[in-house]
Amino acid sequence: MEIKELKTEERNPATSEIDRMSTLEMVNTINQEDQKVAQAVGQENEQIVHAIDAAAKNYSNGGRLIYLGAGTSGRLGVLDAAELVPTYGIKPERAVGLIAGGKSAMFSAVEGAEDSAELGEKDISDLALTQNDVVLGLAASGRTPYVIGGLAYAKKQGALTIAIACVADSVIGQHADIAIEVVVGPEVVTGSTRMKAGTAQKMILNMISTGVMIKQGKVYSNMMIDVQPTNEKLVDRACRIISATADIDTKKALQFLEKANKNVAQAIVMAKTGKTEHEAAALLKKYHGNIRSVLDHE
Repeated sequence: MEIKELKTEERNPATSEIDRMSTLEMVNTINQEDQKVAQAVGQENEQIVHAIDAAAKNYSNGGRLIYLGAGTSGRLGVLDAAELVPTYGIKPERAVGLIAGGKSAMFSAVEGAEDSAELGEKDISDLALTQNDVVLGLAASGRTPYVIGGLAYAKKQGALTIAIACVADSVIGQHADIAIEVVVGPEVVTGSTRMKAGTAQKMILNMISTGVMIKQGKVYSNMMIDVQPTNEKLVDRACRIISATADIDTKKALQFLEKANKNVAQAIVMAKTGKTEHEAAALLKKYHGNIRSVLDHE
């Protein structure tokens, strides 16, 4: 299929006069179009569930989350990878974002980079993939050569491959174990896939990475208990998390946090069970850092 025939390249009849609209009409129209995104994403919930469960299993076995894309899609992947580190306290090498053209492409276009399947294959091969790795290829059009090259190579190496596109029957989906294809329809500005398509991709990445982290025990109740308290704001957040989950005041929570050497999960176990810092650390190690498992079995 030629680019001009893709759903993402169609003109949107609802916005054909957008350049003549008042600012309020413009905003209302964009908002109405954006409301269609969540509905479209919901149509792919079963595939998203499949992706989360498979990725969580691989990640538990030591695999990495590796994001692969070009342009807006690539930037969204890099963003998701980067934010997992401070949010869930994972090591930076466990979440890797690759964008066609390299780091400079985060801020300005690198001409021709997305058109090279060979470059996608090289960038992925440089990571020395294992069968536990998870490669998420993103392309709104579903046909970006850079992503196709990377996914095809990753699949040959036995890594789990997930394709995220905004068209049906995508080419990248044909090169992946799991295809998530969210058809959001024509953009407000024709072909500007940083809008609805970008929003859809961000929503999907939020669900996948958050789901994977929850299944690693990185969330207790609805609290991110592996947050790293590296500054005043995060220390305050850590204390509020301990306070809320252990039903104690923030002053007492800070004492537990200090005794636990700034480890929020350990502080929560200490506060809820009366265990010493060493006992709490041993229990968390036994149950792979999962507070819920500690409390349910001890």
